[in-house]
Amino acid sequence: MTDGREPLLAVEDLETHYPITEGLLRREVGRVRAVDGVSFRLQRGETLGIVGESGSGKTTTALSVLNIEEPTGGTVRFDGDPVRELSGERRRSFQRRAQLVVQDPNEAFSPRMRVGEAVAEPLELHGMTDAQRRRSLVEDLLERVGLSADDADRYPHEFSGGEKQRIAIARALIVNPDLLVADEPTSALDSRVQSDILALLDDIRTEFDIGILFISHDTDVVRRFCDRVAVMYMGEIAERGPVEAVFGSPAHPYTQLLLDSVPSLDPTDRHLQRPLTETIPDPADPPAGCRFHTRCPAIIPPEDVDLSPDLWRNVARFRFSVQTGELPDPLGDEDEAVDQTTVRETFDLPTRIPNERVERGVADAAEALAAGDIAGASERLGEAAPTVCERESPAETTTDDRTLCCHRYDPAVDAEPRSR
Repeated sequence: MTDGREPLLAVEDLETHYPITEGLLRREVGRVRAVDGVSFRLQRGETLGIVGESGSGKTTTALSVLNIEEPTGGTVRFDGDPVRELSGERRRSFQRRAQLVVQDPNEAFSPRMRVGEAVAEPLELHGMTDAQRRRSLVEDLLERVGLSADDADRYPHEFSGGEKQRIAIARALIVNPDLLVADEPTSALDSRVQSDILALLDDIRTEFDIGILFISHDTDVVRRFCDRVAVMYMGEIAERGPVEAVFGSPAHPYTQLLLDSVPSLDPTDRHLQRPLTETIPDPADPPAGCRFHTRCPAIIPPEDVDLSPDLWRNVARFRFSVQTGELPDPLGDEDEAVDQTTVRETFDLPTRIPNERVERGVADAAEALAAGDIAGASERLGEAAPTVCERESPAETTTDDRTLCCHRYDPAVDAEPRSR
C-alpha cells in the first residue's frame, strides 16, 4: 500500500478522548472516544479523503493531526518527526508547513481587516517584517487563486462564499506549506463553485507538490478529488485504500451504506440498503465488538441459527431497535397496546420463526414490551440472537488494494469487484 518513500504524514493509533466529569470536584466518570486508534499515511502530492457521517470523528482527526486538539494517544509524524515532541523553531516550522482550511471561510477573517492584511498575517507571524514584500506576495497569490491583486484592499463582506474560500486558501498557501488540511472546504458552496474550488485545490497540489488531507461527508466529492480514502465510523477507520478500489468495490458494510445513501440517477438501481437502526451510538459508550454492528445490515447470525438473510435481518432489526429505543409506531406509542401480532407485523416476522431459541426470545421480548419492560426485552433478544459482531472486535485485514476491519470480509471470496 506504499511505494517505499518516507511519507509526509504518518499517523499511527491516534486517539483523542475527552473526559466526562461530574460534581463540584469534576471527577472523571467516562470518556468520549472521538478518535480511537486511527492510522493512515499521506505522501507529498497526494490527496487522502476522510469520509463519514457527522460525528464520525473526521474533524477531530484533522485537528489532532495539526495538534490543534491535543491527542491523548498514538503518534503523528510529520516528515519523520513526532509532532508532539516538537518545540521552539522546529515547532514553528511545523506550524508554517502544515496549514488548515476550515469549512466556513468567515471563521478565518476579521470583518474589520482588509483581505490583504488577513492573507499576509501568517507571514508577519512567521517573521517577515518587510511590508512591501508581504504585499507583493499577497497580490501574486490572490491572482494565482483566481482573484485580482486589487482585491487585497477590499473587506471580506464584499466577496461571495466561493471567493472567500479562495481567499482562505490563499491565506493557507502564503507561507508555502507542504501539507494542507481541508475540513469540508466545499460543503457550503453550490455545485458550480464547488467544482471551481476543487479544481483550484487540484492545481495547487500539482504545482506545489502539496499533500492534502481532505475531510468530507460527501462521497461524490471525495471520489472526484482524492487519490485514496479512509472511511470513518465512531472514531475508527472501517476501510481505507485507493478511491477506485474502495468506492468501486466497497468491502465494508458501512462503506456500502454510505455509497447507497447517495441518490442514483439510474432508475434500475434497486439494491439500496438501509441500516438496521438510524441511531448512532453514544461515543462515550460505544458498542462492544464492531462499533457498526447495531446498524449493520450484514450482521452475522449465530453459527447455530439457520435463517434466511431477510428473516435474520428482521430479527436483528427488532433486537437493536429495542436496544436503542428506536421503536416504530405503534410500539413506540405508550397509549397503544402491544402484543405478539403487533410486534411481528411491525418487524415483518412470521408467526413462528424456524429456530426454537430465536422464536422463544422474540416471544418473550414481545411479552416484556407489553409489560413496559424494554430492558428485559433487550436482554432476551440478546440471549436469543447473539452475534460475533458484538462479541469480538474485527481484526484489521490488509490486501493488495485496501485495509479494513470487518468479520465478514474474506479476501478470497470478496476479490471480485461489486460494480455500482
